[in-house]
Amino acid sequence: MLKQKFGLSGTALKMMALVLMVLDHIHYFFAFTGVVPEWFSMAARLSAPLFLFCTVEGFAHTHDRKRYFLRIWAIAAAMGTVEFFMMYAGALRRGDGFYPMNAIFQQFMMLCIVWQGIDWLRRRRFVRGLAAVLLPLAWPFMIAALLNAVPQIQQEPIVSTIVAWIITAPLPLWTAVTDGGWWYFFGGIALYALYRRKRLRLAVWAALTFLGEFVLVYLQARSFPDFTFSQMFTTYYEWFGVVAVVPMALYNGQRGSGHKQLFYWFYPAHIYLLYGASCLVYALMQ
Repeated sequence: MLKQKFGLSGTALKMMALVLMVLDHIHYFFAFTGVVPEWFSMAARLSAPLFLFCTVEGFAHTHDRKRYFLRIWAIAAAMGTVEFFMMYAGALRRGDGFYPMNAIFQQFMMLCIVWQGIDWLRRRRFVRGLAAVLLPLAWPFMIAALLNAVPQIQQEPIVSTIVAWIITAPLPLWTAVTDGGWWYFFGGIALYALYRRKRLRLAVWAALTFLGEFVLVYLQARSFPDFTFSQMFTTYYEWFGVVAVVPMALYNGQRGSGHKQLFYWFYPAHIYLLYGASCLVYALMQ
């Protein structure tokens, strides 16, 4: 029997992230009512970083990386397809035009490819390693080059629709994923690339998060009319996620008591249940 170590297990981190995620999405879907407090979303800035950290750990320790990846890819592609129809066809949108843009699994899917490439590079499998690392990074630029070279693609409705679906669902562009941002994608790469340097990887991740979500946002927001520095704590608070470095540092290296499949199915289920409920509430308020 494995002796319990001091700190937080993987299960504890996931459950913490899951509870915060639900708070965040209650605010996300029901903010239009004016009754859901802003602090729901503020506290939940820790959720996505914690799920990212747990995914790094899961990928590093899984016995079947292909199955691990395919499970994440299937959910990402399915949710991306739903988002595609809502985005381009206007299907199933709420009365005010709102629709969910929750695509965290797309980030995880692309990161798994890069992480595998990093491992191949460590084993001196340079060709496949470089391909796995560089292709996801280069994919948006390859698509842009294709569209510039063959402008007819955008002129043919059927072809352009297929291409739009491909880059929204099964093969998304990291530059266009609606969950997270560049800091989240590159922060995930840093967490895995520096996996053996426990303290350094957390420091680098925290620095990237602070740079992307505080420094760069502040430099942009300060040019807005009537901007005040206090808004960095009330309006532009995505950077609160950097606090997730604390529970990350408390991770004790143990998986925990289980609930292995919980997040995979809970995530899409609660998204669409909350969205459906918000559509009903919106209709009743009209």
